[in-house]
Amino acid sequence: MFFKKKREIKTYDKENRRPVIKASICNGEQIAGFQDIHTGAFEEVMLIRGNDDLAEFMRMYGIEGKIEKIY
Repeated sequence: MFFKKKREIKTYDKENRRPVIKASICNGEQIAGFQDIHTGAFEEVMLIRGNDDLAEFMRMYGIEGKIEKIY
């Protein structure tokens, strides 16, 4: 109530994974996560409902710049 929760910056394997947003063509649903560079496997992290969720995902993992969308 009086103390804010410390925001933790998580890490990911930057050599083997890249941050992406997986977007559905049918309904426009967007899911943020990481795609394996070698196999193309996608690991879901969180649902993106708006710009605030996207900003939170980027802040959580220390991502700067633009994130690629895949379909």
